[in-house]
Amino acid sequence: MRTDRIFARLEQEPARPSAPPPEMSGTRRVLFLVTLGFYAVIVVAVLTTSRLVRLDWQVMLFRPYKQWPELHAFLDYFVVLGQRGPTAVLVAAWLGWRSWRQRTLRPLLALGTSLLLLNVTVGAAKLGMAREGPHYANQVGANEMFLNGDIFPSGHTANAVVTWGILAYLATTPRARRRLSVVAAVFALGVGATTVYIGTHWVSDVLLGWAAGLLILLALPWFEPLIVRAEAYLLSHWYRLRDTSVPLPERLRPAGDRASGSPAGTPGHRPVAPHGPEPALSSSLTAGRPGHAADSCAHHPAHPGRHPARPAGAPPGPGAGRRPHGERQVPHPAPTGPRN
Repeated sequence: MRTDRIFARLEQEPARPSAPPPEMSGTRRVLFLVTLGFYAVIVVAVLTTSRLVRLDWQVMLFRPYKQWPELHAFLDYFVVLGQRGPTAVLVAAWLGWRSWRQRTLRPLLALGTSLLLLNVTVGAAKLGMAREGPHYANQVGANEMFLNGDIFPSGHTANAVVTWGILAYLATTPRARRRLSVVAAVFALGVGATTVYIGTHWVSDVLLGWAAGLLILLALPWFEPLIVRAEAYLLSHWYRLRDTSVPLPERLRPAGDRASGSPAGTPGHRPVAPHGPEPALSSSLTAGRPGHAADSCAHHPAHPGRHPARPAGAPPGPGAGRRPHGERQVPHPAPTGPRN
C-alpha cells in the first residue's frame, strides 16, 4: 500500500458526503418483514421444544471445542470482535474521525442510535425469556426457557451484526457498501459460529442474534429524521457556544477577516494604531496651539508621513506645518534686538 495516497487523502479539504442517507424503500420493507417473521419462527420453535431444540442439544453434546482443539486459542481472540465494549470503541473512533473530516455528526449519531436500539430490544428479549446456556443446562432435551439465564438471543452475534454492519450502512458509494457488507457478514457469521464452538450459546441463540441485529440495521432509515433533528440541535448549540468563547474584538471584526485570518498589512485588514488619536482628530486639536506647527502624530509608525504636493500659491491647509518624515528642521536663532 502506497503511503503517498494515504497522506494525499488526509490533506484533502473536508466536505460533507453527497450521497443521501438510505430511505425505507419497498425492498427494505420486505426484508424487514421477512426477517421479523424469521425472528418469530425461531422464538416459537424454541418455546414449543421443536426439532431446533433437538439440534441445539446435539451440537452441544458433540462439543466442537473438543473435536478441534487447535482452533481454540485463535477463536478465543476472534470472539472479541463481537463484544460490545471493544468493537464500539473501535468503530466509534473511526466514525468520529469521519465526522470531523466531513463536518457532520450523522455517523456518530447513527452508531449511537443503533447501539441504543440493540440494548433495548436484545436486552428486553434476554430478560423476558431468561434462557439458560449450554454450560448451565438442567435437563437434557429441554428448551431451558424462563429460568435464570440471559443468552437468548446471542448478544455477541447481534452486536457483531450491528457494529460492523453500521459501517456498510454509512458507506457513501455503492462499491464501498458492497465491500463493507461482505466484511460485516464475515465477522457476524464468524462470531456466531465461534460462540457455538466454545459452547457459550445454543445454535438457536445465534440464529435469533443474527435476526435481531439485521432488524436494527433494516429499521435505521425510520430514525433518520430524528438523527437529522438531533444533529441540527447539537450543531446550533455548539456554534453558539463557540461564538461566545471568541473575544469581543474578534467578534467585532468583519466576517471575511475572521474567516481568512488575514494578518495586519494584508488586503481586507484594517490596522489599528497601538495608541493615540486618529490623524484628522490630532491635527484639528493641535492646529490652534502656538509653537506646535508640526503634528506629534505625523511620524507615528501607524501613520506614514506621505503628503501630497501643494500647488504653488495655494493657501496653506490645516496640515501645512507638517514636514515629510526624515526632513531635518533648521533651528532659527532668536532675535537679539529690542522688539518694535
